[in-house]
Amino acid sequence: MDVETILKSVVAVRTTIPDDAFTAASLGTIREGSGVVIDARGLVLTIGYLLTEAEEVWLTTGDGRSVPAHALAYDQETGFGIVQSLGQLDLPALALGDSGSAALGDKAVLADGKGRSVEVAIVAKQEFAGYWEYLLEEAIFTAPAHPSWGGAALVGQDGKLLGIGSLRLEMSRNGESAEINMVVPINLLPPILEDLTMRGQVNRPPRPWLGVFSAESDGDVVVMSVAEGGPAAKAGLRSGDVISDVRDGEVDGLADFYRKVWSSGPAGAEVPMRIVREGRETWLRVKSADRNSFLRKPLLQ
Repeated sequence: MDVETILKSVVAVRTTIPDDAFTAASLGTIREGSGVVIDARGLVLTIGYLLTEAEEVWLTTGDGRSVPAHALAYDQETGFGIVQSLGQLDLPALALGDSGSAALGDKAVLADGKGRSVEVAIVAKQEFAGYWEYLLEEAIFTAPAHPSWGGAALVGQDGKLLGIGSLRLEMSRNGESAEINMVVPINLLPPILEDLTMRGQVNRPPRPWLGVFSAESDGDVVVMSVAEGGPAAKAGLRSGDVISDVRDGEVDGLADFYRKVWSSGPAGAEVPMRIVREGRETWLRVKSADRNSFLRKPLLQ
């Protein structure tokens, strides 16, 4: 594996988001990360939160050239984002690998758009539930952690792309803790890539969204906060509430909570929830929504 060759295909991504955008308060108005050139047309694969509601996108190559780009698509379910370069990148595309065949202990490289790379090992492949109503059936976890993980390229020993960096987390094992990265596996991309590039979105119904940020504590789902103006806020859900049931089913952890909400019907369906607040139980009915309806659409270029 030639790290210098890999780095030629990884670019820095910088986006600007309007001050009044729905995600401005939570994700910021200036976002920086990385992306990977995946074809000769100037398509760049990155992590979607860098692109959400972006009104301006710039790509910077390893040799210092800055090229304007367009935020083409963001898939909420996988977390992938696609950027279309509006100028000539003249960079080699990185071939897609097979993340399904990547095994625990395999060596790889996590590389960012500023020329930094970290030799890593795959330390876990397992389900991941994110606090922002996000779930991967099998995410990839690598260590040691890369300091600039957002949109970084995880590349296997064969020089092919295995995934895109999403988060930095802390893993505890045998009484010791270490920082690791969560990576979105590349095998999620091929089934949706044509939709993302041709339509700007995947041809499937949007999942019902509540606008609740939750954490799991000893199997309980605890509300950390709610999105201002979102469905959960309108229904009266509050920070500190424990979500114990959805419809007629007891909630067993964060992943189970999401699955129960998503199976309750299409976006717009009413989701009854039993909550525990200050030791008392009550029922709330949350009218779900399509998350995308709250977000600014990408500007046409």
